[in-house]
Amino acid sequence: MEAANGTIIITNGHVIDGTGAPPSFGTTLVVQKGRISYVGPGAGMPQVPPEAKRIDARGGTIMPGLVEAHFHPTYFNVSELQDLDIKYPVEYVTLLASVNAKLALACGYTAARSGGCLFNVDVWLKKAIDADLVPGPRLAASGREICGVGGLMDWNPDFRKIGMEGLVLLVNGPDEARAAVRKLVKDGVEWVKTYPTGDAAAPDTNDHHTLCMTFEEMHAVVQTAHNHNMRVTGHCRATEGIKNALKAGYDTLEHGTFMDNEALDMLLERNTPVIPALQFEHASITNGPELGMPQAVIDGHQETLEGGAESARRILRAGGRLGMGGDYGFAWNPHGTYAKELTFFVKHVGFSPLETIVCATKTGAEIMNCEQEFGTLEVGKLADVLVVDGDVLADISILEDRSRFIAVMQGGVIKAGQLAVHNGASSRQGEDCYVAARV
Repeated sequence: MEAANGTIIITNGHVIDGTGAPPSFGTTLVVQKGRISYVGPGAGMPQVPPEAKRIDARGGTIMPGLVEAHFHPTYFNVSELQDLDIKYPVEYVTLLASVNAKLALACGYTAARSGGCLFNVDVWLKKAIDADLVPGPRLAASGREICGVGGLMDWNPDFRKIGMEGLVLLVNGPDEARAAVRKLVKDGVEWVKTYPTGDAAAPDTNDHHTLCMTFEEMHAVVQTAHNHNMRVTGHCRATEGIKNALKAGYDTLEHGTFMDNEALDMLLERNTPVIPALQFEHASITNGPELGMPQAVIDGHQETLEGGAESARRILRAGGRLGMGGDYGFAWNPHGTYAKELTFFVKHVGFSPLETIVCATKTGAEIMNCEQEFGTLEVGKLADVLVVDGDVLADISILEDRSRFIAVMQGGVIKAGQLAVHNGASSRQGEDCYVAARV
């Protein structure tokens, strides 16, 4: 991914650096050759070239680009299971994934970790983004997922004779689990996504208190993946599934819904991040009825929401790590609404806006194993920066409105926001100045 060559100076905003430090006003951010070269008082700013360009934050917010830590690029307006794997050919799904990637970047998400996708579309999507062929977040790919036979993701009946090969690799026992990971090695994925537990979506067979993989299968996945320098995550709702994942050495947990004291102690000891993905549950409860979602499923999502919110609060208060994101692309939880996750955590879970932003930036970068490159506004890091017209700490829901983005910067290049459209320049004290139009 190409970085900018020139110098950009961003001023007149509240700087939230993503580290958890309080915001500062009067702080100047200088970007040179795509990286942050200075963060500090304007009076102490080093000498910059006379042709340096300026961005006026208009008293709003200057913060790191957001990280979507559970991104499904091939999900598109999913309303029933067949939408996930057999409704469209892979060629069309690939085009849809590129649309979703562009939308995520426009929504301020400069990086994302795939939580699974059809075939290995995200592997090639990542290559296209890195080569600047299509716009999108810096992407960590995971390709096809792994689940036990008869588990949550094994929904195509045997009489169809089509299996689940496009979306999920089904395994029976540790040997098949190892073989599945080896297929993913050849595909070129970075993350292996598994399904240790069920979900409210399958109340009759694999609900949120059931297991979909054995510990031996999970251990085989981790052992094989780590041997090939890949990381492992899993859809973990049931308490026993959470513990199995932690014992097996999972690198992150998706959801971590029903966490008892023993599981929490194990989590903290291993410092394993969790991505709760609670807005999906809230959207299911709120929007599910009008889309014909069965009441038993809605009731399960209600229980999952309450358990997941309590677990998230306990993890944060105990000093654990949480990422933000999850399961966008369903009809009731569509792509483009990613920042609703942040609003939900502030308004309904009880996190402060600053805590939530740290989860969505710094911790997100840690989950992607890229904390040395982005996630905070610190000298030497890539200039993945979000400039917002408004005080995000006073009203975090501003981040849901991409018309409020003055600039979405990735590696010092303005990829989205008002300045990506209204990119005229005017003279100010001999220097170029980006002028953001009101929209």
